[in-house]
Amino acid sequence: MAISLNIIFASPSSHNHTTSCIRFLSSSTALRSQSPSPVLALFCSSIFAPDMDSGAGPSLFPLHRCKTIHLVRHGQGIHNVDGEKNYKSYLKPEYFDAELTPLGWQQVDNLRKHVRACGLYKKIDLVITSPLLRTMQTAVGVFGGEGYTDRLDVVPLMVANAADSGRAAISSLDSPPIIALELCREHLGVHPCDKRRNISDYQFLFPAIDFSLVESNEDILWKANVRETKEEVAARGLQFLNWLWTRKEKEIAIVTHRGFLFHTLTAFGNDCHPLVKKEICRSFTNCELRSMVLVDRSMTGSDSSTTDYPGKVPYGVDLPSDVANENFEKENP
Repeated sequence: MAISLNIIFASPSSHNHTTSCIRFLSSSTALRSQSPSPVLALFCSSIFAPDMDSGAGPSLFPLHRCKTIHLVRHGQGIHNVDGEKNYKSYLKPEYFDAELTPLGWQQVDNLRKHVRACGLYKKIDLVITSPLLRTMQTAVGVFGGEGYTDRLDVVPLMVANAADSGRAAISSLDSPPIIALELCREHLGVHPCDKRRNISDYQFLFPAIDFSLVESNEDILWKANVRETKEEVAARGLQFLNWLWTRKEKEIAIVTHRGFLFHTLTAFGNDCHPLVKKEICRSFTNCELRSMVLVDRSMTGSDSSTTDYPGKVPYGVDLPSDVANENFEKENP
């Protein structure tokens, strides 16, 4: 069975308002012939791009077959500082499950201000985070509630001074639900910074994050001597996008990692204008947010429209004039 989805990507900084529309097909034939990981064929058409020869025009999709996703890379982690100077620093054991730096927390605070100032905070139905310390710190710091007040009926999203951060507790009040998911983790294997702690440890630090979708307490996905290939990361990313259609939420924030985002998005835009391809695939900076629209073209989702109205209530004749004209011409050749 082929699964077809679309992503529409719109860059708010684009002067010609170019939008790219991307469709990917999960082919069972390709899956059998190449690897056990999902293999996805990609097709892209550009919308409102007058300098392209394809002649592509606007595309229309039913609203209930679309999701808005807001992709966020975590704030600066302690591993990023040394890694910027020397790639081999990522192999240091002391960077195991790297936490945010003080600068990273400043980046989180600024993104938090932005999502509130632009009104995005009130639109988010769900936050999905990679179950690593730096992404969860970013998720609760950006999308969590205001200052936490100790009370029996509300648990905090993050306890005070979690992982020696020096930060105050973060409330879960007025916050969208936050769930942890392994599918959107960073490139797996070899680098200690990308290995997670036991979920039981995280549950103490982040009491209100939902870890129920993480199957194992221990990190059984990370291997000390085997690193995921780029193709495997990209396939996992597309598997994650397919998984999103199992969710009823329509506006979802995803807090994840540069490598995961880069290898997932690089698969898109091959038939687009080069500048659009570049917009889609360029690397994320720390605490960068980009918004996209995910479109279901294969009836994968089952949600019905909440805004469509059938009309003709009460019932009445409604023969359109153009149909009447066609009938008249057939009867009077």
